[in-house]
Amino acid sequence: MSFVPLAGACPRCALPLGSAAVCGRCLVHPPAYDATDAAYVYAFPLDRLIQAFKYNGALSLGGWFAEAMLDTRQVPAVGDLIIALPLSPGRQRERGFNHSLEIARILSRRTGIRVAADAAIRVRETPPQATLPWSDRASNVRGAFACPRNAIVAGRSIIVIDDVMTTGASLDEFARTLKRAGAARVENWLVARTLPPDGPLAQPMFAAAHATPLATRGAAH
Repeated sequence: MSFVPLAGACPRCALPLGSAAVCGRCLVHPPAYDATDAAYVYAFPLDRLIQAFKYNGALSLGGWFAEAMLDTRQVPAVGDLIIALPLSPGRQRERGFNHSLEIARILSRRTGIRVAADAAIRVRETPPQATLPWSDRASNVRGAFACPRNAIVAGRSIIVIDDVMTTGASLDEFARTLKRAGAARVENWLVARTLPPDGPLAQPMFAAAHATPLATRGAAH
């Protein structure tokens, strides 16, 4: 089983460019978050593992995802707090857990950076982003998050944990919420980054040529 490492990506949004320069979109329309680090491209077979983790309760994969996120980082893990992207109460009841929080707890144990599980909440139920066209996703999550205890994040460097970034709309809105609460810096840590459907890096031949065998990474915990 092989996965496609994410390399030569924009340091702001993790869009692969073939270099470490900030992409044109982030230069023209800077997102609220300051940096993004993703371990892999969201492609087969990783997409199946993430779906099993989120929707089928394969929680043992959380340990492997966390290790992959750390093993593929190019710089040391630095931050004051780890915060998982919140789920709505309804969606969390439906799943029985927040998949991002499961990863965040493991990352906290590995890095020594504290998880602030109650620092932010999702205050509005919204349709799942995956069911919407890319162009509708920003408006779907507008006003969806809140920080009921601003003092927790004020002046802090925040590491936000999520599984996959597609358009970045949810992470952008969440970072905006954290910045309004006083966060000094917001960096996203992801398992995978979705590529634009019409981009050359999204083609199957690219994935096959750049895949990393699972055997070279640690086994799932």
